[in-house]
Amino acid sequence: MAIHCSRTCLQYLIHLAHDNVDFRLPEIRALLSLRGKPFDPGENFKEKSPFWRLNGLSEEDVNSIMARTVCAKSAFELWGHGRTHSELRNSLLKYPTENMSPFLQKDSTYKINVYTFNKTLEFEDRIKKIDAMEYLSFEGRVNLRNPKHIFCLLEDYGTDPNDIPDEPLYIYFGRWIADGQRELIRSHSVKNRHFIGNTSMDAGLSFIMANHARVKAYDLVYDPFVGTGSLLVACSHFGAYVCGTDIDYNTIHGIGKASRKNQKWRGPDENIRANLRQYGSEKLYVDVLVSDASKPIWRDGVLFDAIITDPPYGIRESTRRTGSQKDSVNSVKPSEDYVGDSHVPVSMAYHLSDIFTDLLNFSAHHLVIGGRLVYWLPIYRPE
Repeated sequence: MAIHCSRTCLQYLIHLAHDNVDFRLPEIRALLSLRGKPFDPGENFKEKSPFWRLNGLSEEDVNSIMARTVCAKSAFELWGHGRTHSELRNSLLKYPTENMSPFLQKDSTYKINVYTFNKTLEFEDRIKKIDAMEYLSFEGRVNLRNPKHIFCLLEDYGTDPNDIPDEPLYIYFGRWIADGQRELIRSHSVKNRHFIGNTSMDAGLSFIMANHARVKAYDLVYDPFVGTGSLLVACSHFGAYVCGTDIDYNTIHGIGKASRKNQKWRGPDENIRANLRQYGSEKLYVDVLVSDASKPIWRDGVLFDAIITDPPYGIRESTRRTGSQKDSVNSVKPSEDYVGDSHVPVSMAYHLSDIFTDLLNFSAHHLVIGGRLVYWLPIYRPE
């Protein structure tokens, strides 16, 4: 018996990239929250699976997610699914005809792709799987180059490359809706970035952080450990105004030794502003300042819609703040009328616990209500 359902209660299939697996769920949740939608997975949800079924969404919601996500590859309107091709066939035959028919008309063109996760199929095998779906009433013409509608048969062979089953563990069939923004990882690669440093954030992780923070157009975003501005680049891509601070004078001003191989010194135009100019978002660049994150420089009150940062951990980048060891002991202070020689402020160790205490306190005072703080926290996994 057919299951009658309007187009408002469809189920959608998200095909996720199998990298940065721990960050996929927070990213999709954050992007759904921008639309005011909850994360409502289908039955038997498995977070580590490359395929998620989501309920309670519209096609507009799905398009909104795919316009930003770098963790998801593609999204589909799910027409049928099952553990075997026989179960898939029964599921497809139960799918409401009124939901299928707009995409199967005589005057339309289409093609069917076959995607397999964790297994490679020969071309002939793919054709056989497509031919076996003749029970679907496609009335349009096949057009492999520029079809009006694209459908996909997706087979999941598990996540263990050393134990690939002969038959798929699960099979899905649906209408393609949109691809994610995986191309941003290549187009914004730090390998081709105008201005980089030893610890410039990977492009993919930068966009994931911006999505976790729910950065959107006209937001004001701040990075207190801005470095070479990789996070500002990602946030400006989504239309936010960006600013930052860093204690490193040479990095902020783009001077000193270069980080690139076969380049001794940085050029006169190597700076954060030039990075945003490279990607066409210079108009969203507010400014960056040389400043110590442990010292207050901002006026009281809420200022920022999001604070996104990658604090230094002392491994590839030293953790320093202005001051001296004398500040931490009971030393004799000079008299008020003492006039000493001017000097460049010295720096002292900035312990990791102090970095995060200062960061949390700063965010509590300067983030708007509902704004998000997103940062990296180093952990030792065995513990």
